[in-house]
Amino acid sequence: MGLTYNTYLNSEAIHGCKNCKAHLANGHDIISRNFRGQHGKAYLFNTVVNVETGDPSERNMTTGRHVVRDIMCRQCKEVVGWKYDRAYESSEKYKEGKFILEAELLCKVT
Repeated sequence: MGLTYNTYLNSEAIHGCKNCKAHLANGHDIISRNFRGQHGKAYLFNTVVNVETGDPSERNMTTGRHVVRDIMCRQCKEVVGWKYDRAYESSEKYKEGKFILEAELLCKVT
């Protein structure tokens, strides 16, 4: 398997894991701030780094049924959000392959 190395982002607005400060996403890459997670406010991103994905599961969400995977910080294994694998509603298809990070589980990294 080999060693895994963290990716370090170069930006003035970096979202990191609140627990261990590992870089997770560039703040300028937020697609939408209009999401809610289990812990409140959440953000939709095209790409994130330094995460591992869990097994897929079907979940009923406020916008309909989706197949999602929890995403965990690669460094400390804390769940920080989820990835959309599949959306059943045609109006929700834009979420497929994208990531949600929950604001309460993030910190600003300087």
